[in-house]
Amino acid sequence: MALAYSTTIRNAMLDAITTAVGGSGLLNIYDGTRPATGGTATTLLAQLTGNATFAPGASGGVLTLNAITQDSSANATGTATWFRWTSSGATFCIDGNVGASGSDLNLTTTSIVATQPVSVTSFVITEGNP
Repeated sequence: MALAYSTTIRNAMLDAITTAVGGSGLLNIYDGTRPATGGTATTLLAQLTGNATFAPGASGGVLTLNAITQDSSANATGTATWFRWTSSGATFCIDGNVGASGSDLNLTTTSIVATQPVSVTSFVITEGNP
C-alpha cells in the first residue's frame, strides 16, 4: 500500500517547488531521450521564462503556475519530448515528459520549428494520493 498525505503536506511539497524554482525560472523544452533525473540535456528546442512569482500557494494539492512568457523564437527544430524547469540561475528543479495530451506538459503540437514562437497557456502540478 502506498503512502497517503494530508492536503497540508501535499501543499507544502508543492510550495517547495515554488521556492526552489524562484522568480523567473526557466522552462527548457528538449527533444530526444530524457536523461536520468538532472542528467545532461539533449537538444534545446525552446526556452520560456516563468513569472517573477512562480506560483501562488498550492491549494488542495494543486499548484497552478502564473503566466509563462513565450519563447518568441525557438532555438532549434525538433520534436518536444521532455522539459526541465530550472531556477533563473539554471539550477535543476524538475524534469518531465512532453506530449500533445496525457503528459506532464501538454503542448498543442510537439513539433517545434526554429525561429517560430513556442508558448504554454497553463501549467498545473498535482500532488495527489494514490
